[in-house]
Amino acid sequence: MSTVSKHAGFADYEDYDAIGLAELVRAGEVKPVELLDAALSRADAHEPVLHALVHRFDDLARQAIADGLPDGPFTGVPFILKNTGFEMAGTVLSTGSNLFRDNVSARDGTLVARYKAAGLVILAKSNTPEFALSFTTEPDAFGPSRNPWNTALSPGGSSGGSTAAVAAGYLPMANTSDGAGSTRLPASHCGLFGFKPSRMLNPLGPVVVEAIAGMSTPHAASWSVRDNAALLDATAGPDIGDPYFVPVGKESYLSQVARDPRPLRIGFTPDSPLGTPVDPECRRVAEAAARLCEALGHKVEICEPGYDAHALKVAWRIIVGVNVAPAVEGRGRALGLAEPLDGIEPVNADWVREARELPATAYLGAVNTLHQTARALGRFFSRYDVLLSPTAAELPPPLGKLAGAGKSLDAFYDAFWTHAPFTCAFNASGCPAMSVPLGMSGNGLPIGVQFGAGLGQDGLLFSLAGQLERARPWFCTRPRLSAGVA
Repeated sequence: MSTVSKHAGFADYEDYDAIGLAELVRAGEVKPVELLDAALSRADAHEPVLHALVHRFDDLARQAIADGLPDGPFTGVPFILKNTGFEMAGTVLSTGSNLFRDNVSARDGTLVARYKAAGLVILAKSNTPEFALSFTTEPDAFGPSRNPWNTALSPGGSSGGSTAAVAAGYLPMANTSDGAGSTRLPASHCGLFGFKPSRMLNPLGPVVVEAIAGMSTPHAASWSVRDNAALLDATAGPDIGDPYFVPVGKESYLSQVARDPRPLRIGFTPDSPLGTPVDPECRRVAEAAARLCEALGHKVEICEPGYDAHALKVAWRIIVGVNVAPAVEGRGRALGLAEPLDGIEPVNADWVREARELPATAYLGAVNTLHQTARALGRFFSRYDVLLSPTAAELPPPLGKLAGAGKSLDAFYDAFWTHAPFTCAFNASGCPAMSVPLGMSGNGLPIGVQFGAGLGQDGLLFSLAGQLERARPWFCTRPRLSAGVA
């Protein structure tokens, strides 16, 4: 990589990943405020088209630098938070909804505090669908984010604003979360590396213990594998009072990226577990990834993962609705609203209405379906080290295709699962999974490939990801952007 000149206007800022930028700061070659200026200038140039960010706090970022940043692995590196679930004192957390538009956090969440301790400079919150309930980022409250590879397309969801910002070069990595594929899918659609850690490896405190029955897992999307691993090294570990957690390994995740894994037994499932269509280009890229793994010395064979995807689809809808309903109703009480559903998007209002009518036994049955999924994948990973599949069953979707506007809840939900039938099993089971940018469509769109492993085997996935990155480098593959036009 090239060297950033103090007088070059940071023309090569985008040549560095987060670790590389932090090394420049540590060596005194650049100042944190110069990196912040570089990030903000890129955001200013491209936000009129991409709309990746919804709440900016440039002044807070500059004040954090002026106050003195802690000495951490990412000191001075610009960073953004997803606008759902991540509290930062004095900033709006609107969750993509008009109902929460003026909701200001009084404290830092545990994960945000760990980001700050790592030296990251947090400058904004990214666009998300309302309540993170869609695989496209098109909230009524803030408008759509656009994919830097083709602005007629969505960057995906629900972490679409974060992945669009990274793909556009605002910054080398960004915070995401993943409750059914919401890190991996937009990472796939934006050409990034997206990692969903094992359940509760990253904490959700200090108030929330778990989100959607433990399925939602926070972490990041990044250009490089090593950034993603080093960030997890900085944040992983239980919060005070967590009822359960996955122990952090003795060896750092970053060190495992640099070492090839032993020969692995990899199960490959190219077909949708729901029997829904898989785009031939998504299948082609996954098949090429399987051949690459074989060339790297791993054994790959076609397999069935063995869980009931149809039951999981039913269960996820119940669990999400029951979890969203009290948050909406609580906000309505705080604002003195007679009917808070009038303040949210119609498809989500229907989802909450449905949840209000469900008996407690339905929720218990849905949670048991998650446990059954975990048992099935546990048995699978007693035979295989890794499960390989397409990340998404479709290419990056046109804006509007996956949005809820004008759709019934059933139609919206079916489109959601048709787009992404492969990812949710890892949320239900708590197992780690990643999307690796290993291919392109014939018309130049990125396509990711999913790899998952057994609970707590995050280091194994990072080791495999590092090997794949060395074999098929993608760090310099970026969409072509010009100021104000993508």
